[in-house]
Order: sequence, then C-alpha cells, then structure tokens
Amino acid sequence: MNTADHPDTPPAAHPDALFDAGWLGLRAAADRAARAAHLEARLSGWLRTRLAGTVRALRIVDLGTGSGANPRHLAPRLPGPQRWTLIDHDPGLLDRARLACAELRSAGGEAVEVAPLHRDLQLAASAFTGADLVCASALLDLVDAHWLELLAGSCAAARCAVLVTLSVDGRWRFIGTPQPRPDPEPDSADDAFVRAAFNAHQRRDKGLGPALGADAAATLAERLRAHGFTVHCAPSPWRLALADPTQARLARALIDGWRDAAIEQCPDARARISAWHARCVAVRLQAGVVLEVGHLDVLGLPAETTHRERAETP
Repeated sequence: MNTADHPDTPPAAHPDALFDAGWLGLRAAADRAARAAHLEARLSGWLRTRLAGTVRALRIVDLGTGSGANPRHLAPRLPGPQRWTLIDHDPGLLDRARLACAELRSAGGEAVEVAPLHRDLQLAASAFTGADLVCASALLDLVDAHWLELLAGSCAAARCAVLVTLSVDGRWRFIGTPQPRPDPEPDSADDAFVRAAFNAHQRRDKGLGPALGADAAATLAERLRAHGFTVHCAPSPWRLALADPTQARLARALIDGWRDAAIEQCPDARARISAWHARCVAVRLQAGVVLEVGHLDVLGLPAETTHRERAETP
C-alpha cells in the first residue's frame, strides 16, 4: 500500500471518533454473530480466483482497525498467505491489535503477517496501490460523502475488492417487550423521537466532514457501482437477547448512549428523553426481550484482471 502521501503522526482524533478497548470488547460477540457469512464466502472465492497463477500473498488493508477484531475474524476465512496493514489513529489500540493478531492463520493454515500503521483515515487517490482487499468494520457512520467517493475511487484505481461490515442503518426495535404495558403508544412515539434525534446526532462532523451516519453504507454501495464494481449488500443486525448478561450490558450501554446523544441533539427535550430511557430500563431490559439493532454489510468486487496483470501488480 502506498503511504507516501500521509504523515507518520496523525493529528489528534475528534472525540466522537475515539473508542476505548472496553466498548470494543463488549460489542465483539454481537459483531461476530451478525456478520453476513455469505458475503465473506463470496469474497473468499473471488480472492482465490485473483490469486490463481501467482505465488504471492494477499495484500489486505484494514481501515480503523481498533483492537483488531476485523482481521481476527476475516483472516481465518480468507485464502492465504496474507499480509495485513492495520490502520488506526490510536497507538494503544494498534498495539492491542498487533498482539491479538500475532498467531493468525489463513483458511488454509498459511501465515498471516500484520503491520500496524499509526495514521489517520484521510485518503489519497493512490492510497491502496497494490492492495487486493480494503476492509473496515463499524466505521462508515463517521465519514462524509467525499470520503466515500475517495474510498471508492481509490479502490477502483487499485482494482481491489471492498468489504465494509457492520455499518449502522439507523433502525432498532425491542422484540418481545413484556405485556401488558400501561400505554404502548407513548413508547412508539418516543422511540421514533429518540431514534430521529440520535440519527441526527450521528451526522455531526467527527473529523472527516459532516458524517453520513445511517446513510453511509447505502451511499458507499452507490459510489462503488458508479465506479464499475459489482456490489452485494446484506443486513447484519445485532440481535441482543437480554437474558444473556453480556448482551444485556451491551443493550444498556446502547440505550444510555442513545439517551446522551439525543439529549445533546435536543436539549429542550431532556425530560421526554430521560423518561423514555427510564421506561426502557424498567420495562424492556429484562429476560424474554430481544433488542435488534440494524446494520448493513457491503461487498464490492471490481472487474477481474487477467493472470498477466495480476502477476505484474507491484
């Protein structure tokens, strides 16, 4: 991957783009269960075809790698050998990722090399020269339309595949809320209000322009198609069974975050939002309830290159 256009030390990240290891660990199991496995299988087949007739390793770039959940999940599901570049602005998380990925093997048991790269996510046209796959997980809601156009254009120039997973789609619902409830109508109205306030908050600038939030995955699919990619999309919702203590903790963290963001977006509605939150805690966060949180996975495959072109790729 070409990194000459990027500084060695990234500028300070926007506070809304910082994620601690505790949050990443809390969501890890839900992420693994939600991923669209058939897209991973399709990608694996495409990469095998791309490698046919060569002896080199796959070259994979992971954007916003965090503590390394994406390579830990994908590397054993893709052909090998593999060389991963792990990009993040947080050196502490990058070190965690390096350690967590040290013993990875490919689907065939081949070696997987990882190279952490401490830098921001500003993209250049030549950012992915030589890459076979660019991937990311739970990232797109932070970026703007221009960044997605740069991503699609850079991947088209490199003729590499794109797999972006677990992008929020702005939808969530509680399934199996205990009945009877004293008045179900206020919750449905307040759900919609809080959801709209949170989704609006997601569109704030987080250091990469006015964020697209819940519209980001669909926008990426559109931009990839415009650059000639064949695009496959699949829902990848979290389904948090609140009878499970770990999933219940994640659900509580989510509704706390929705409350805080909604109040920040609509401070005049603090009382209404706080009352909604209290009802969720009292009525919904209990055994027998499932919290479904919508996500979307996007796979983009460029037109295949010839064996000779692959062999000549630097």
